[in-house]
Amino acid sequence: MTADLRMVLHGLRADIEALRRAANNDQKPVALDQQSVGRLSRMDSMQMQAMGKAEDARRAQTLRKIDAALARLDAGEYGDCVRCGDEIAKGRLDKDPATPFCVNCAG
Repeated sequence: MTADLRMVLHGLRADIEALRRAANNDQKPVALDQQSVGRLSRMDSMQMQAMGKAEDARRAQTLRKIDAALARLDAGEYGDCVRCGDEIAKGRLDKDPATPFCVNCAG
């Protein structure tokens, strides 16, 4: 079970890292050349850049959450809520294997 869980968490981590690499183009600086890009197109590009940065921040947070779950697994504390110490329901862990909270503490 522990090996399977570790494999799932590492798989999730690899998927997120791949998405971060693929989305790297969305975060490149927007060109200031008004001749080649109209004002609205530039604004759209800036918005896409901002959305890309926000998505990257969410992915980085998810990676930290996965790393914390792996650390709890190594410490023998996986499946216990980090706030109250109660056991996290299996269904909740099946849905999000990196979740650190039970349903009562998550809200």
